[in-house]
This record gives sequence, C-alpha cells and structure tokens, in this order.
Amino acid sequence: MTAPNLTPPQAPITQDVLTIPRKLPEGGKANLVGLTRDQLRDALIAAGTPERQAKMRVGQIWQWIYHWGVRDFAAMTNLAKEYRALLAEHFVIEVPEVVTRQVSADGTRKYLLRIAGGHEVEAVYIPEETRGTLCISSQVGCTLTCSFCHTGTQKLVRNLTAAEIVGQVMVARDDLGEWPVPGAPKDETRLVSNVVLMGMGEPLYNFDNVRDAMKVVMDGEGISLSRRRITLSTSGIVPEIAKTAEEIGCLLAISFHATTDEVRDRLVPVNKKWNIATLLDTLRDYPRLSNSERITFEYVMLKDVNDSDADAKRLVKLIAGIPAKINLIPFNEWPGAPYQRSDWDRIEAFADIVYKAGYASPIRTPRGEDIMAACGQLKSATERARKSRAEIAAEAGL
Repeated sequence: MTAPNLTPPQAPITQDVLTIPRKLPEGGKANLVGLTRDQLRDALIAAGTPERQAKMRVGQIWQWIYHWGVRDFAAMTNLAKEYRALLAEHFVIEVPEVVTRQVSADGTRKYLLRIAGGHEVEAVYIPEETRGTLCISSQVGCTLTCSFCHTGTQKLVRNLTAAEIVGQVMVARDDLGEWPVPGAPKDETRLVSNVVLMGMGEPLYNFDNVRDAMKVVMDGEGISLSRRRITLSTSGIVPEIAKTAEEIGCLLAISFHATTDEVRDRLVPVNKKWNIATLLDTLRDYPRLSNSERITFEYVMLKDVNDSDADAKRLVKLIAGIPAKINLIPFNEWPGAPYQRSDWDRIEAFADIVYKAGYASPIRTPRGEDIMAACGQLKSATERARKSRAEIAAEAGL
C-alpha cells in the first residue's frame, strides 16, 4: 500500500481564538475533513448540490476521503467532471503539515504537525506486535498544569478543530502507507489499529470537536475504527464524563496518579474542583452508560510521592466496585522535571499489591523516550522554553 502524493497545506494566518472557524481565509474554501455526515451534507447543499442527490454525494465523497485517502477532487472518478469542478471551487481536503518526523530506536514515530495559524502539535505512533497505537492531541498546549507532565508546562493556546484531530489520524496513515490501492488485493492489516486521546491537551475541555472527530474516525465506511479501539484520557472533568459515555461511547482512561486529595491536588490541580470522591462517584456509572467493559486508571509512578504500599492498598480500596484495570506508568523524566521515576522493585511491589486485589496491573513499557515521545513528554518544539527544576516545583506548589 502507498500513501497519496500530498502537497503540505499552507497554514493560514488566523486570530488566536479558542477554536478557529472551519473556513479558510484565503479563497473562503471550507475544509471537508472533520465534518460529520450531517455537516458534510449541509455543506454540499449550500454549495449547490441538489438536495435529492446530497445523501448519495456524501457517501461517495466520504469513501474517497476516508477509505481511499484521496485529497484531490479530480481523482474522484465516479463523480461527473462538472461536479468535481464545483467541489474544487468551494472546498479543500487538507490535513496538518508534517514539520518533522522522528523515529525512535524502538520504532516509535513522533510527528510535529503545523496547523492553522502556524501553531504546532505532536502526535505519536507506537508499533507493537499485534497492534499499532496512535496517540493524538486535542489542544495546542494544555488547560491543565499537572506538575509531572512536560506537556502541562505549555500553556493552552487554543482547541483543535475536528479537522485537525481527524487530520492527525490521516497523516499517520499517509506516513505508514495504510490507504488501500484501487485494484490491489484487499489487505485487512491495520497499522493504526487503536487511537488514544492522550496527547497534548485535555480532550473533555474540547468536547464538541473531539466528539465530531471520533464520529468520523468510527464511521464504518471510512477509517472505521470501532469505539472499543478508541480510548479517551481525561484528568477528571466530571460534568463531561457522562456526555462522553452517551455521545461517543469510547473507552475511558482516568489520569488518577494519587490516592489522597492532598497529593492529587498537587499532581493534578483539577482535583481541587472535582475531588477523588466526586470523580469516582461519576465513574461508577460509566461502564453501564457506554457499554464499556472497564475503565483504565492511569497511575504515574513517582519516587517517594505516590508509590508506597499504603498508596497501593488505598488505590484498590478507592476503586472497589468499578470494573477497572490499573495502568502503572514509570515516570518519563524531562529537563527540569521536579520528580524522579520510582525504583523498579518499588513499581513491581506496587503492581503486586494491585494484582493480588484482583485488578490487572500492567506496567507500561516506556516507548520513544529517546525522541521525547513517551507519556507526558509531548511538547511542541517551538514552545520548549526551558524552566529550571526549582521554577517548575514552585509553580506546582511543591
């Protein structure tokens, strides 16, 4: 399989607002990437498509963009030439521009992507024996200031649009050559088999765009990833969790990281708004509302901060009754980080307590550390202002 021959889109200048409009300033053409089927239908009708033809045209265009990976309307050969010209007059099919692509010694790929306004975000592809996971971003920077997270030291610039979120998946498929080739034997191999919203930003502070993007990614006639192959990671934005179950229905991961409010307030400051008890009360309903099997609790292992036997015992007591697995994450250090990774024997002892309590407790193997692509390390190159360990610790109230 080969990727389409693409010309990187030019990043137009926009006002620095929370979310940019779908229309591009130059030429006033709208990007079709990221539109839901209903939005695509409305856009086509507004551009002159007869209403009685709109549903059929949506299906045809959708397949060209999301099944075949085509970016040029002229290549959509089952559409009349006149209609292709109409589309080209009103619309574009654009994805983020790849600024840099780094490949780790372990095969992990990190993409620095330029989006509208000249802003940059990062996405990471992690290959494994039986699957390939793409970690995507939902914001430029991050709303939160989790003290152990490198990405959290970059202040929020704006939300990503649905097009920019879906575009990250399309860019990875381009790079991996995963689009099918017309006439070639069918290949069911999925290189991007899983998507995790665990990159830059808090997805639930950009709910509408994340929801619309995931509707596109989950659609069975295009990229076609099932909701069980998509995991959304949140620090615990309680009011949006039930909406996630009802309107997206994907798997849920919680950035938990502490077993007392005192410690979690320091590590994950949003805990001051929705504390551990409030968060857990909301999570108890999630598997039923979303028909998910279980919730993943992410727990970064910080030396002498949250890694004691007492922490492990409190953790299993707190989540009692919630179908769950505990994902233990060795801390990925970055320049100026105010923490250290827990010793390996301490991590294993913690995992053993959790496992004996009846919960799966895999220890995540750090991937892509040599290219700063591991969990908590994502941060746009243009925003890598170095802070001293003391400055970061002071900001975190440590």
